[in-house]
Amino acid sequence: MPPGSAPVFVPVRLAPILWAGVLSAAALLCGCDAPVEQYPPNQVYSLVVSAKLDAPTELAAEDTTAALEVWFGTPIEPRWPADQMSRDAAKSLVRLENLQRAAGPVYSDQDNRHFGLFNEHCVTCHGVSGGGNGPASLLQNPYPRDFRPGVYKWKSTQRGAKPTRQDLMTILRHGAPGTAMPSFQRLSDEDLEALVDYVIYLSVRGEFERRLLTEAVVELGYEESRPDDDASLLTLANFDQDAFAMEVARDTLDRITGQWVDAPQDVIAVPEETPDDADSIARGNELFHGPIANCVGCHGKQGGGEIVTFDFDDWTKEFTEGIAVTPTDREAVRPFRKAGALRPRQIRPRKLTDGVYRGGGDPETLYRRIVAGIAGTPMAGRSVSDQPSDKELTSDQVWDIVHYVRSLDEAKP
Repeated sequence: MPPGSAPVFVPVRLAPILWAGVLSAAALLCGCDAPVEQYPPNQVYSLVVSAKLDAPTELAAEDTTAALEVWFGTPIEPRWPADQMSRDAAKSLVRLENLQRAAGPVYSDQDNRHFGLFNEHCVTCHGVSGGGNGPASLLQNPYPRDFRPGVYKWKSTQRGAKPTRQDLMTILRHGAPGTAMPSFQRLSDEDLEALVDYVIYLSVRGEFERRLLTEAVVELGYEESRPDDDASLLTLANFDQDAFAMEVARDTLDRITGQWVDAPQDVIAVPEETPDDADSIARGNELFHGPIANCVGCHGKQGGGEIVTFDFDDWTKEFTEGIAVTPTDREAVRPFRKAGALRPRQIRPRKLTDGVYRGGGDPETLYRRIVAGIAGTPMAGRSVSDQPSDKELTSDQVWDIVHYVRSLDEAKP
């Protein structure tokens, strides 16, 4: 707590009214204004790596956790390892001051500046490490986002790219309609900027943990015993710049932070919208139900969402189908559930007649959604060409589909 501050503890901000009673109970049970002292390790991913590589990962996971604390700090005292990054833009990707405001216990100082913002507003659903497994997560459909793989659904960038800061700000301001993610529009710009920085921090930290664990086994030679000093992750604690493990770790960090820095360059350019009239809607109807776009294959006729699917999102597939585990096989899934994985749940295509779009329903956003698809889900993107073909859409055809989809909203006046 800053010197001279007057601690004023405030209640945890809750999710929408639908979850208010349940989430408030969860907040009381977990003591959400008293953060834990260390980030929990990603035990699920450790099991995934072990299954994929047919190798033990316990020692690699132990040393990865130790290195992470030195480089990234704790939930009470976060750090940003700027000295280990080669790009200046990556070093300033987040501000340490914002991390310190978002982390730690919940209180307000004498100037009414709020601290512990993530703990106050987000940890109940997203969890301490941003793993999407907070105490209220099991009660929500869809589950809260796991930031650690670095994959985000609702963004303006290409499918495989990171979101921009503005993308994260938008989801904080507007929430995700149809989910338990509320709007935080009433928070100050200063508070929102701190939360954006902290989400980026948790995502970089979480992805670094995942990649470093894999590299420890694949590149550094971790198995049942620790490799030679040069390849040991313990060299990361004393920042031995000449160690092979340090070279691997710094390269890994650069690749992750570089994607965040370059995200604005990956924003999908949206051409000028064509007229939204009856002719455009009719063409969009044909494309929606036709073989090129084939939206009907998942969303059903007239977007009614009646098609039965047996697919899962990528977060679930990683610890099931990705390692030859059937998601419905409870016994096979049990070790991952014990390690912290949420119960596998089938993903459902959007019922477009409801007019509820979790990532935003404005024309520009829907255009990008059709072009890029939705990262982490079976929703594929569509290639756009200058000329009509039997495999690609033109930008005008994408607009026709947008106009048709927006016309399906039964509640629309």
